Amino acid sequence: MKRLFAIASAFGLTIAGAAAAEYPERPIEMIVAYSAGGGTDTAARTLAPFIEKYLGEGATITVVNRPGAGGEVGFTELSRARPDGYTIGFINTPNILSIPIARQTRYSMDSIQAVSNVVDDAGAFNVLPNSPFTTLDELVAYAKENPGSVTYGTSGVGGDDHLAVLQFERLTGISMTHVPFSGAADVRAAVMGGHIAMAGLNISEAASLVNEGELIALGQMGEKRWTGAPDVPTFQEQGYDLVMGSSRGIGAPAGIPKEALNALQEAIAKTVEDPEFLAAAEKQDLPLDFQNAADFQAKLDELDSNLQTLWKEDPWVK
Repeated sequence: MKRLFAIASAFGLTIAGAAAAEYPERPIEMIVAYSAGGGTDTAARTLAPFIEKYLGEGATITVVNRPGAGGEVGFTELSRARPDGYTIGFINTPNILSIPIARQTRYSMDSIQAVSNVVDDAGAFNVLPNSPFTTLDELVAYAKENPGSVTYGTSGVGGDDHLAVLQFERLTGISMTHVPFSGAADVRAAVMGGHIAMAGLNISEAASLVNEGELIALGQMGEKRWTGAPDVPTFQEQGYDLVMGSSRGIGAPAGIPKEALNALQEAIAKTVEDPEFLAAAEKQDLPLDFQNAADFQAKLDELDSNLQTLWKEDPWVK
């Protein structure tokens, strides 16, 4: 009897282990906190089929748009979902961090678990070739001699481009004048038309104009140079300790089961090495930067600390 019990117990453990390894057993919902057709939505819909592929046969992911309040609506829904692995979402920096700093929100980062980062679109300062400054050092010197005279455009107050300039001003002791626009396209048009002196854009948003010689990128704010702009030095290479951009990755409600977290990480890691996905990402100018849950969470924590400090010293919402 003992032998039969031992065999039955071992068999039971095997069945239990197999059941746990069957994730996902039903469709997964991926929340996108921005409108359909935007950059985040396009990236999410490009990514989803590959995650399905590497999660295994029968896996399905439905992308659901929950736009509003700069991302707060979608982030709140993600944070309040059941932490069972069947609700995940695209999370964007700095918005997911800066919104709770600037105002009362219905979510906090304690309720969201980082899963994997996918995209890291570094910030960049861009000027016309005939600008009086074409390097960061020249920008600093010019701005010190002409306080407030350098106008710069971004796609909105509190966005990554605006926060990047605020941090740069704090690092260098200069003062420039912010001109907010409704989106990157408007910022590009303004700098190309000479209506502003400098454009704060993500490196991918200006890469084609820089490569064609229509704009000069003073630097990119990644920890390393993006392969799509290999000739543009980083800020750190030029002596300015500034890393800022828009990271886009996958998050889940805090408390997601370990087996689901591991399965998602593995599927995303395989996705960013898939030649078909890499071709699609290149076509969309997506600067890929895979990070596992631990590394992505550490990056979010560091950025949150930096933004908290920046808010205390120079709030971006007055």
